[in-house]
Amino acid sequence: MDQITADTGNVLEKIDSWVDGFFRLLPNIAVAFVLLLIFWFLAIGASALVRRMASRRGRENLGDVAASLARWMIVILGVMLAVTIIAPSVTPADLFAGLGISSVAIGFAFKDILQNMLAGILILLRQPFEVGDQIVSGGHEGTVERIETRATLIKTYDGRRVVIPNADIYTDAVVVNTAFDQRRSEYDIQIGCNDDWDEACRLMVKATKGCEGVLSEPAPEALPWAIAESGNNVRLRWWTDPDRASVVQAFSRVIEASYKALDAAGIDMPYPTQVMLFHDQTEETDGDRARRRDGWPKRPDGNNPKPHRIADALAELRKAGKSSERASET
Repeated sequence: MDQITADTGNVLEKIDSWVDGFFRLLPNIAVAFVLLLIFWFLAIGASALVRRMASRRGRENLGDVAASLARWMIVILGVMLAVTIIAPSVTPADLFAGLGISSVAIGFAFKDILQNMLAGILILLRQPFEVGDQIVSGGHEGTVERIETRATLIKTYDGRRVVIPNADIYTDAVVVNTAFDQRRSEYDIQIGCNDDWDEACRLMVKATKGCEGVLSEPAPEALPWAIAESGNNVRLRWWTDPDRASVVQAFSRVIEASYKALDAAGIDMPYPTQVMLFHDQTEETDGDRARRRDGWPKRPDGNNPKPHRIADALAELRKAGKSSERASET
C-alpha cells in the first residue's frame, strides 16, 4: 500500500510567499484604508448636504431617500478604488463588468424590493400626496405618517398603522381626500308625498347654514331628487374642510338640525310602509271584481269576469263525491 508523504518544504515555502506578499501589500492596504476613510467622510458630508437642501424645500422624505442613495454610491465607489489599489492587476473596467453581472443577479433576486424602492422614489419625486394627507388606497383609509423607500405608512382613524407597499400605491388608484381645501358631503332625506318640496328644501338649507363647520361658500343646497315608493327624496349637499374630523362632525350636526327643522314644521319623514288587503274567499262577493272589497275596477266595456263561488264549487264537488259512492255500492 502506497503511503502519502507530505511535502513540508513546499508547504512552508507557500506560507512564506504569502507572508512576503502580505508585507509587500501593507503600504497599498494602508493607502486603501485611508482612501476608504476619506470616502466614508465624503459620503457622510454629501448625505448631510442633500438632506439639508431637501429640508429647505420642504421635501424631508425625499431628502432622506436621496441622502441614503448618495451615501451608499460614494461608499461603493470608494470600495472599488480601494480594491484596485490593493490589487493593481484588477482594473476599474473589471470591477464595473463584475458589478454589471452582479446587478442583474441581484435584480432577479430582489425584484419586489427594487420595484417598491423605485416606486417610492417616483412617489417622492412626483408627490401625488404628502405626509399628513388623508388618503384611501387598497381599501385602507387614514393619514400618511411616512413615505419610505419600500412602503408608505398610514395611520387609520381608529388608531392602527397600515404598511402599504409603494408598488401597490403607484400602480393602483389612490384617493387623496385632503388634496383640496374643501370637500362636499351629501345626504338624501325623504319627505311625505303631500308635503311642499320648496318649503322642505328651504328649511333644510336654513338649518344646514347654521351648523358649525359648514362653509358658507359654496353655499348649501337642497335639490328635489326622486319620487320614491314611500315619499319624495330631497338631496341635501354642503361643503366643509377636507379632513375627516371636520367632515364627520359637520355631517352629524347637519342631520340633527335638518330633522328638528322638518319635524317642527310638521313635514312628514315617512318610513317604508306596505299595505296588505285580506278578504274571505268564501264570502258572496268572492271572484266578483265589481263588488270585492279590494276595489278592482269594472271593465269599461261591461264585460266583467263572472263571479266565482268557491263555496258553490266545493258543494258541487261533495255532491259529485256522494254520487260516485252510491254508484260503487250498487
